[in-house]
Amino acid sequence: MKNINSNIIASRIKNQKSKRFLFLKKTTLSFVLVLTSWFLNAQVTSAIDSAAIKIGEQITYHIQVETDTTSLVVFPEGQTFTPLEMIDSYKIDTLKNNNKYNLIKKYGLTQFDSGVYTIPRQKVIIGEKTFFTDSLKVEVNNIVVDTTKQGLYDIKPIIEVDKKGSNWWKYLLFTLLIIGIAAFLIYWFVWRKKPLTEEEVIALLPPYDRAKLALKKLDESHYLEHENLKDYYSELTFIIRKYLDEKVYDRALESTTDELISRLKLLKEGNQVDISKEDIKNLESILKRADLVKFAKGAPDVELAKIDRNTIDIEIDHVKEALPEPTEEEKLLDQKYKEEQERKKKRKKVIITVAIGVLLLLGTFVGFGVKYGFSYVKDTIIGHESKELLEGNWVTSAYGFPPVTISTPKVLKRTELAVPDEVKAQVDMTSFIYGTLLDIFSVTVNTSAYKNMGENKIDLEQASERSIKSMEGLGAKDIVVLRDKFVTPNGAEGLKTSGTMQIPGIASKELRSAKYVLLQFASENVIQQIIITSPEDDTYSEKIVERILNSVELKAVEE
Repeated sequence: MKNINSNIIASRIKNQKSKRFLFLKKTTLSFVLVLTSWFLNAQVTSAIDSAAIKIGEQITYHIQVETDTTSLVVFPEGQTFTPLEMIDSYKIDTLKNNNKYNLIKKYGLTQFDSGVYTIPRQKVIIGEKTFFTDSLKVEVNNIVVDTTKQGLYDIKPIIEVDKKGSNWWKYLLFTLLIIGIAAFLIYWFVWRKKPLTEEEVIALLPPYDRAKLALKKLDESHYLEHENLKDYYSELTFIIRKYLDEKVYDRALESTTDELISRLKLLKEGNQVDISKEDIKNLESILKRADLVKFAKGAPDVELAKIDRNTIDIEIDHVKEALPEPTEEEKLLDQKYKEEQERKKKRKKVIITVAIGVLLLLGTFVGFGVKYGFSYVKDTIIGHESKELLEGNWVTSAYGFPPVTISTPKVLKRTELAVPDEVKAQVDMTSFIYGTLLDIFSVTVNTSAYKNMGENKIDLEQASERSIKSMEGLGAKDIVVLRDKFVTPNGAEGLKTSGTMQIPGIASKELRSAKYVLLQFASENVIQQIIITSPEDDTYSEKIVERILNSVELKAVEE
């Protein structure tokens, strides 16, 4: 009975071990499959066609990426192969393999000094992930010249070459051309004194000259030849009524014949117009005859119509003679009226010009905004401190010893920090700074060499904590801390501490949001720190920080 129970227990233990083994096997297999599929989704390799070249020869460096069709691949651009110099960047070759794509990017590199050089690791972005290639060594050999077989020649003289300039003048010329065309159109259609039409010339004539000219045009008409007396008398009476309306009675055009004649008699009796009774009688006779022709279908003789025309001509002269001479006050008022009309015309032209200019500016702003983004155009016009730093002339330099090579928008200035005497006795510190923590954007490179450390080693996390506390001592609050491993393009490994914080302003105590990045590298008794602070939610600052981080290179301490 005891043996049976022992066998049952042994069988159960064996089954449990078997189940655990299968579970562990499945779990391990799943992990391997996931890990394998992750690497299959994106594989990055690099190689060179030759590991040894002569001075000035070109080697081909290529990066191969295997990825799926949905991944966005960003290859390195610019002079990221230092100490080798990139002289050419070829187009990307694409090869399809089932549902994968092999992307091959080639670069032409060279070096003009002999020695053994290391091509630094290159950063490749695939989707949202960042990969680094392996660093590769290249030997550059001197060219051996046999002077016994090849003669020596004199040094060539210096020759001048044409300096190749940028295309800025083309954009300037295009802008000036557009401005010139717009200015010409505004001048031609707005400011230019256009030739007057015949109607405009007649309208500028005095009433007397205008009436005389109208009678001449009536003579040139063919109304009497076709015995069209109605239209003839209509124009004839309109001429005399228009003249009287402008010079004698301002309602002559809309008054009836009886009303107009009564008004002329009243003006004569009041000594306002020195017109004779005979002139009034002649006008009354012609106006009434015209009324009969227009409204009662009267048909006077053509010769009588010609006589009436001549009578109207004479009466216009008599009315002019009967009118009193304008006083100086009336002449002044007329002059002021003309000047006011000129000012109105000029004001109208100015308004039209300004409106066209504003429309052109708005159109230009909208056009560039659609192409480049409205925020970018606004920052270009108004100005943006971070944008100016990003697009300015950057400086690449080495700071401290061992040297830290870094590219920054401005040169970092050596600054002596206030350090207690007891600390000076233990640490040799050099600092290079641009800006301060209170300026939001700042870059600091610190190199600290500790004395008499013995067997103690530098703990980067403790150093990071001390740096965070020093930020708090400067007024920073609500500091969020994230730590991760950081590798420079030339392979130096260190600690990256980053996050957000609130810092006070220079003039006020109001807190502002900012980001920070702290890079720390340790080598024996030396710790090297790079501190970057920047505004939060600033696209230009993010690009600045990214560019600085991609430029960091450290030279190892020689033993």
